[in-house]
Amino acid sequence: MKVEMNLVDNSNNPVRTPTNGDPEAENISASTLSSLLASKDRDYLLPPATEADQQVKISDLEGKVIGIYFSANWYPPCRNFNRVLIGVYEQLKSNGSNFEIVFVSSDEDLDAFNNYRQGMPWLSIPFSDLETKKALNRKYEVESIPCLVILQHEDTKDNATFYDGVELIYRYGVDAFPFTKEKLEELRREEKRKHDSQTVTNLLANPDRDYLLDQTITRKVPVDSLVGKTVGLYLSAQWCLPCVEFTPKLISIYQKIKQTLEEEGGEDFEIVFVSNDRDQNSFESYFGSMPWLALPFGDPTVRSLAKYFDVQWIPCLIIIGPNGKTVTKQGRNLINLYQEDAYPFTDAKVESLEKEMEEAAKSLPRSEYHAGHRHELTLVSEGSGGGPFICCDCDEQGSGWAYQCLECGYEVHPRCIRAVTPQSSIEDRDDMVREKSNSPNDVESNKTKFVSPNAMELKKEELVITSSTNRHAAFGEEEFAHCW
Repeated sequence: MKVEMNLVDNSNNPVRTPTNGDPEAENISASTLSSLLASKDRDYLLPPATEADQQVKISDLEGKVIGIYFSANWYPPCRNFNRVLIGVYEQLKSNGSNFEIVFVSSDEDLDAFNNYRQGMPWLSIPFSDLETKKALNRKYEVESIPCLVILQHEDTKDNATFYDGVELIYRYGVDAFPFTKEKLEELRREEKRKHDSQTVTNLLANPDRDYLLDQTITRKVPVDSLVGKTVGLYLSAQWCLPCVEFTPKLISIYQKIKQTLEEEGGEDFEIVFVSNDRDQNSFESYFGSMPWLALPFGDPTVRSLAKYFDVQWIPCLIIIGPNGKTVTKQGRNLINLYQEDAYPFTDAKVESLEKEMEEAAKSLPRSEYHAGHRHELTLVSEGSGGGPFICCDCDEQGSGWAYQCLECGYEVHPRCIRAVTPQSSIEDRDDMVREKSNSPNDVESNKTKFVSPNAMELKKEELVITSSTNRHAAFGEEEFAHCW
C-alpha cells in the first residue's frame, strides 16, 4: 500500500493501482455507466443520506466526470481522506462543476455502511449489491483503500481513466479538476516553476509575516536569518503518537549537530516546527519542549507547505539546503538510519554513509544469536534477502545490512546485536515474554485493521502489529498519523 501516504510515498500512498491514463479507457456513455454501476434489478444509485427518498438514475451521470470511490468506515486512512474529499467535492459542486462521486463500500455490515454514508454528500452503490462491488474491484484492480478512480465522460488522448485520484486530491485539491492529462501537466509545470525559484524566504514568509517564533513564543526571529543555513521543516503534532516518540530523538540529534557545527565553525543548522496541532494550547505545550523555531499556530503557510511538498503523513522532516532548494523529504528516515551522521542530508553524504556501512559489514560475523530472540540470526543485505525494516530491538528504521531470523522475520540493526550463546538467547527471550505478558500494553493495544490483499472479496483482515513478528508493519498507516 502506498502511504506517502505516502503518500507516502514515497512511500509511503493510500493507493497502489494500475498505471495512469489507460489508453483503452472506455467512453463513459449511458450504456457503459449502466454496465459499470447497475445490476439486473437496479438502474439507480443511492442519493446522499440527506436526500433518502430521491433515488438517482444512473443515466443521469452521463456527461459528468465521475470518481469511483472505494472506501470503508473501519479504516482510519479512509476516514482521513474522506474528510478531505468532502471538502473538495462540495467546493466543486458549489462552483457548478460536472463532477460526481460514487461510493463503493468495503464496510463490514449495513450499520457501518449507513453510519459512514451519513456524512457523504455523494452517491452510493447499495450495500447489498455485492456483485457490482466485486465487479468494480476486479475491473479497476483495487488492491488497497482508499482508492479513487477518475472516469472521464469522453475518452481522448487528453481525457483518460486515472487510477490515482487519492494522490491527485491530496496534492492538488480542487485545482486537479477536471483531471485531464492537459490539466495535470499544467499543474506539474507550475509546481516545477515554483520549486525552481524556491528560497527559504518565499517558503516560510508571507505578505503578512516575515518572522518565526522562538521558544518563548513571543520573540520574533526574521525569516531572512535562515538564509544560507541548512533548515529542517518539521511537520508534527502533539496528538500524533509517532510524532511524540520521534521528537525527543530529533531534539537529541539536533543538539549534537549544532554542537559539532559550533566547534567546527562555518555552517549552521536550524529546524522550524510546522504545527498540525488542534489548538493553541496544544501547540504551545508541544513547542515548549523544542529548542528550535516555529511558524505561528494556524498560519496559512502551514497548509501551503503541506500541499507544496505533498505531505500526507506526519511526522515528516523536510531538509532545505543553504541555497534554499529542497535536499530531501526523507529527513526523518535519514535521522533514524544514521542519527547525527546524516547531516547535511545530501545525496553525496548518504552515498558516503552507505559505502561506510558496506565496508563495516565485511568484518561482521555472518550469523549471531541475539539476547531476547531464540533463533539464530543471519547477516543479510538488500541484495541477499534484506531491505527496509524496523529494528525489533530499538524500534528504529533500518536499511541495508541487518541480522535477520530466516524462520520468523525478526530483524535488528547490526549495532543493536547483543551476542549470546544459543541457550542464553532462549532464556532471555522467555524472560522478555513473561515481562510482556505482565505489561498493561498487551498485544491487543497494538491491533490494527488492513485491507485484505484480495480486495475483490471485500473483506478485511486484522494484522497484529508487534515489532518481533512483522518486519513491514511499521511502514503501514498506524506508524504515521495523517495530517492535512
